[in-house]
Amino acid sequence: MRTIGNIIWFVLGGLVMGIAWWFFGVLAFLSIIGIPWGKACFVMGSFSFWPFGKEAIARDELTQHEDIGTGALGLIGNIIWLLVAGIWLAIGHIMSAVACAITIIGIPFAIQHLKLAGISLAPIGKTVVDKEVAQAARMANAGRDVSNLRRK
Repeated sequence: MRTIGNIIWFVLGGLVMGIAWWFFGVLAFLSIIGIPWGKACFVMGSFSFWPFGKEAIARDELTQHEDIGTGALGLIGNIIWLLVAGIWLAIGHIMSAVACAITIIGIPFAIQHLKLAGISLAPIGKTVVDKEVAQAARMANAGRDVSNLRRK
């Protein structure tokens, strides 16, 4: 089912939005100082091409370690990103979501576009993994949180 969903997605909007992500990634790499944003663009662009069966998750949630993209510098990077390119990608995903939501069959695709619109506002510090990996990371984190609460 994921494969069929991804093929339909690719034809009905994933290709265009993936190329948009990669376009902003190329612009970021050309500026040299934008390389961290460019890297995030290529990760999220690949996700935008084939999103079903995958999920974007914060790297610190996945690894339990903060890195440069998940800390204060990542926050500053996401604010800059939002003002420069994030808002435009979000608008593109929202417009694609509206177009997909016109038909009943397109509603799952519209929901995916809305998820990607949220991600496009702050992609720094996120990575893309299989849904099962993201769920396992969240379950492990919940188990740690419960253990820490019981110790108090």
